[in-house]
Amino acid sequence: MELREFRPSLPSTQTEAVHRARLGAPDGFRVVAARQSEGRGRAAHAWSSPPGNVYLSQVVRAPAQRRSLLPLAVGARLRRSLADRYRVASVLKWPNDLLALVGGRPRKLAGVLVDTVASPTLGEAAVVGVGVNVRAATEEYPPELRGRVVHLDELTSDRPPLDEVEAVTVEAVNSAARAVATADGANEVLADVRSGLHGLGRSAVVDDDLRGIIRTVDDEGALWLDTPTGAVAIRSGDVVVEEST
Repeated sequence: MELREFRPSLPSTQTEAVHRARLGAPDGFRVVAARQSEGRGRAAHAWSSPPGNVYLSQVVRAPAQRRSLLPLAVGARLRRSLADRYRVASVLKWPNDLLALVGGRPRKLAGVLVDTVASPTLGEAAVVGVGVNVRAATEEYPPELRGRVVHLDELTSDRPPLDEVEAVTVEAVNSAARAVATADGANEVLADVRSGLHGLGRSAVVDDDLRGIIRTVDDEGALWLDTPTGAVAIRSGDVVVEEST
């Protein structure tokens, strides 16, 4: 079985890769698309997916432990890889986005989505979806997103080839999956996550309701906030960091 399957267009690489994982796709199999018509992000959010970016979903063996760390681990590894390869600085927005600061304001550079499913070959498979904004045309995005995304082309003097960015992304996924599977690797990932965490020490709002100061990410990947009623662990939800003016 070929480990890479490319489609010019798909509703969603994640939906297709989840289906293939359930049918027994091996560790390392990935679905790549030039564009998606129904791309999805975390919590069923839509992911705008015009051509010119990298969209892929890769099947890996689900870690036996610390499974909740995997999205953060992929983000942390991708953050490091983009810095090493393209000298692009970014921050990790809990739990699954990479942001780059443009004019002092954060814009979305990449996102990660992980689904865990039963697999006849792997026992349990983690399907890791990653989208990296590379060079899609601004007019291809919905108007409400045009000022909220940023592309590698805008952040580097090089013009990164899509296949190269794909290879960087795949290695980040593989590296993250390997790291989370060991105690030492997980500790290394957590150090990367904490050092690159967006909003550390600043006020944030979760799901338009809970407000607190971001303090850390714990060993299981939960975000800890200091609130007026005490420390609270956030395990899911939409976190909005209040930007300084």
